[in-house]
Amino acid sequence: MKQEREQFGSRLGFILLSAGCAIGLGNVWRFPYIAGEYGGAAFILIYLLFLLIFGIPIMTVEFAVGRGSGKSIAKSFNELEPEGTKWHWYSPIAIAGNYLLMMFYTVITGWMFIYFIKMLAGDFVGNSAQQISEQFTAMAGNPGLLIGFMVLSVVIGFGICSLGLKGGVEKISKVMMLALLAIIVILAIRVVMLPGASEGLRYYLVPDFGKMAEKGIGEVIMAAMGQAFFTLSIGMGSMAVFGSYISKKRRLMGESITIAILDTFVAIMAGLIVIPACFAFGIQPDAGPSLIFETLPNVFNAMAGGRFWGTCFFLFMIFAAMSTLIAVFENIISYSMDRWGMSRRKACLLNCILVILLSVPCALGFNLLSGFEPLGSGTTVLDLEDFIVSNNILPLGSLVYVLFATSKKYGWGWNNFLEEANTGKGTKFPKWLKVYVKYILPLIILFLWIQSYL
Repeated sequence: MKQEREQFGSRLGFILLSAGCAIGLGNVWRFPYIAGEYGGAAFILIYLLFLLIFGIPIMTVEFAVGRGSGKSIAKSFNELEPEGTKWHWYSPIAIAGNYLLMMFYTVITGWMFIYFIKMLAGDFVGNSAQQISEQFTAMAGNPGLLIGFMVLSVVIGFGICSLGLKGGVEKISKVMMLALLAIIVILAIRVVMLPGASEGLRYYLVPDFGKMAEKGIGEVIMAAMGQAFFTLSIGMGSMAVFGSYISKKRRLMGESITIAILDTFVAIMAGLIVIPACFAFGIQPDAGPSLIFETLPNVFNAMAGGRFWGTCFFLFMIFAAMSTLIAVFENIISYSMDRWGMSRRKACLLNCILVILLSVPCALGFNLLSGFEPLGSGTTVLDLEDFIVSNNILPLGSLVYVLFATSKKYGWGWNNFLEEANTGKGTKFPKWLKVYVKYILPLIILFLWIQSYL
């Protein structure tokens, strides 16, 4: 007897969980930093254009493959591909991408827990910038601490997934995402009211085409294209699995647009927290990855009630990290269930152990394995894992999905994709986009992939 596919209890659950998968830590430090660097609002406008022209179509394709097959990445291509074709060969590569992503994401999520506790305990109160920097160095140099909090993140994530799709993943993700949205709005309102924040708002929100020209229009376009592409977690089946859990009541284009809007809202609101706060206290917002751990504690130290606001900020960071963790864990679990017929509990237990073991090298990459510099001087295990996922599996996986959905003879075919995407109520996927999706979009993806190496 065929086991019936689990389904989301509500449309809101599907949207918030899919958005949670897309909303990651990169939204919080990377988006504000590159937006400021590449001309503020001018960069944001170009980013939104790219989100519209290829982020949303690719996400819609991935949802359609998931819903049309009723399977995760484990079996979705097998269900839909013409006999004799080999699209399913991509499945193990895609799931490897999910494991690789979790091998470093779990470690960074552990950092968020550590900094939440530090901020709550008042560890940064009265510290100089040098002392705050030393605290980060001490944390990164402590293998036991990093592994301990990585394990905590993994156990919480799989624990939630073990409660089931509706009772665990959907229910808890809804609460986390709504709390995340509430906290980020409150923090943004608090920051923009700081004396001196107006200069940061101007830097972030007023288009500066002169700054764009200074950086080079080509470089700005590439940065916007890259941010739009990587922000939505498309290309390795994470969205396809959520597609397999939803009913045929809604068209998929509208759902993709809603998720992209939520993802962008969080990114822009994060900028409204980070950039004006840095300006208000005379700190340059171009510290990159260290912005969260070394720069922002200084900002909160200088702010009235900073310990409270800093604790709220790192709670928001935990929710952002955990929402992605739970979403990707769900894809990994669904793969195990579809591929090997495991029960959900067994898939959770085995993958919990596996992800913990696989994540250890990244945790050790900052201390015991710091001598291993895979991509050149100063790089770590994390950089290698991130490079394989972000620069290779995500773009090439997106290419696989697009070609599969548009190839009539050798793939699923445009008409089948269009029928699935446009089943239900809501925004239709335009039929006239066929030439763009079939020929131009694959070239854009290939160009982006080659450019990332150059």
